[in-house]
Amino acid sequence: MNIQIQLIFRKSENELTAIVRSSKFGIIVDIDGKTVSLDPKRYNHQCDFTFISHAHTDHLCKKTSTTENNHKILVSKATSLIAQARGYRLDDVTEVCDGFQLINTGHILGSRGLLIGNELYYTGDISIRERSFMKPADIPSAHTLIIESTFGRPEYVFPNLVEIIHKTNGIISEMYNLGVPVLLMGYPVGKAQLLATLFGHWDPIFVHDSIDKMNSVYMELGINLKDMATHSIAEKKGLLAKNKPWLMIAPLNAARSNFVKLMKQRYGAVTIGFSGWAIDRRYKFMMDLDYTMPMSDHCDFPELVKVVRACNPKKIYTFHGFSVEFAASLRKIGFDAESLVGINGQKGQQEPAKKQIPSSMPDELTLRLDHFFS
Repeated sequence: MNIQIQLIFRKSENELTAIVRSSKFGIIVDIDGKTVSLDPKRYNHQCDFTFISHAHTDHLCKKTSTTENNHKILVSKATSLIAQARGYRLDDVTEVCDGFQLINTGHILGSRGLLIGNELYYTGDISIRERSFMKPADIPSAHTLIIESTFGRPEYVFPNLVEIIHKTNGIISEMYNLGVPVLLMGYPVGKAQLLATLFGHWDPIFVHDSIDKMNSVYMELGINLKDMATHSIAEKKGLLAKNKPWLMIAPLNAARSNFVKLMKQRYGAVTIGFSGWAIDRRYKFMMDLDYTMPMSDHCDFPELVKVVRACNPKKIYTFHGFSVEFAASLRKIGFDAESLVGINGQKGQQEPAKKQIPSSMPDELTLRLDHFFS
């Protein structure tokens, strides 16, 4: 698939022509003799620049040797440090380049969108909600908008953060009164650090070793996180006990792991998972969670529409998640929108990935697996 869109950017008295196209590498923009690849799954060494919006693995390039990197990487300092802590080598990085502007997207620490020539804006993943140390995204005006649509269906409307915090504290309080430990489970980078700040007032509180490593990077970048003993240290020192309440921040992608099974069998722990997909009550059965909270680092559907209105573009391209459905919704309210399908290794969104849920549920739960823990 090769979609090409001709755009005219004006810089001083000169006119610059840009071409936006999708390829096996992802979304590519050609402008003023330069080529930039947006959040590719693999480096395209024919491009002059690679833009990395944030340090979640579905937006990071595969590991590569230093000799293969002969082009600049547009990335924030925070994203570069977090990515390297996760084992991704980033060479020849820069935050500043003529004709490109990196703009806060409020998704996770260091997440940025890319504004090209003050005319085309690519969001990467985006959130306009303030959440603890995370500030809402800044939305520039642009002629053309390329926007994520992870939760691009009208049924995805998230409750406010205060409600989520109140309900979660209620569950924790009830479990503490019963002497039951609680695992708070979220994506290891971004969500887990928010959980640590939102619920760090509980004591004792521990952290999974994999998250502790990311917490250290966050603290190096100036985020004030509570000092918590890791799971391995707590086990070694006998700080965990059955019939004695404690809290632990753990990765949501380990919900069905031996780790969680051990915590349940040995200590009787209960799990609370935090994800935007928890809007659907069946999500907790699919993930084998005791409780779920619809807390996301993405925009919900109404917020995606707010981003579009704030940007006020003439042309919109949607990607990721419910991209076809979101583009259709935007057309209904008067925007010129279409989905960029066939990018980042996806075959499009008309027939989303499905996964079988327990037979006790009425039907299948349709989920986008690329942001399954968001």
